[in-house]
Amino acid sequence: MADTDFAAEEDKSGRARDEHKAEREKIAEAEARLNAPTVFQVISNDGIEEMRRPLTSLWWSGVAAGFGISISLFMMAALRVSLGDTAGAATLEKFGYCFGFMIVVLGRLQLFTENTITPVLPVLRDRTAQAFKCVGRLWGVVLVANLLGTFLAAALPIYLPVTSDAQSAAILDISLHFAERAPVDVFFTAIPAGFLVAAMVWMMPSSKGFEIWTIILMTFAIAVADTSHVVVGSSEIFTVILHGEMGIPEGFRHIALAGLGNIIGGTGLFAMLAYAQVREEM
Repeated sequence: MADTDFAAEEDKSGRARDEHKAEREKIAEAEARLNAPTVFQVISNDGIEEMRRPLTSLWWSGVAAGFGISISLFMMAALRVSLGDTAGAATLEKFGYCFGFMIVVLGRLQLFTENTITPVLPVLRDRTAQAFKCVGRLWGVVLVANLLGTFLAAALPIYLPVTSDAQSAAILDISLHFAERAPVDVFFTAIPAGFLVAAMVWMMPSSKGFEIWTIILMTFAIAVADTSHVVVGSSEIFTVILHGEMGIPEGFRHIALAGLGNIIGGTGLFAMLAYAQVREEM
């Protein structure tokens, strides 16, 4: 009888150990860092889903993203006014740049520079005419929608009293800094901005629970390095145009050069490198 009881206890103990081991393995799997092929697949799945969305959905999401990203300009201006002559104010106001990106990224809105990597990854893996057509469709709709959103946001404080006089003056001053850049500077400083946005997208699947810090750190880097971002920059350009400080052709030249630089940085550099490191494992 004693032997039977002992065997039963051993069996129960063995089952408990197996359950604890399975639980530990499950926890370890959940806590493990995602490897590069997994990150590639997660982002590719998002890209495929975006390319399948109806045009109407892409359009309104893009308009909302353009309007939302313009909060970056509003917040930088608000911080400039609030900080005044505080030591380090010029750097601290750059944190305002992060707010628009938090709205867009966490709100899952369609931002053109995010799309320089998200739909591109699945196309790099399966290069077909239809896939390239889908990317072109997505880019075209989202970029135009983003620009409409930034135009509306730029017009708002000019025609409605939504900001103080001091904040409106700060918005114009910040916008002039971008508008007065030489075209060659706009293009070349847009390349690192495109790379950093693509890097942020690549990091998001591994940032579960810390997404907001990933967004803040990467977009603060874009701002403090004084790079050029096509969508935020378009809000600044439209502000300057609406104030009569810049011509429309010159403004759209800046936007086009920033967009081209962002594509080179996001697709030509980051997306290509991301694909190159995993293509043998896919």
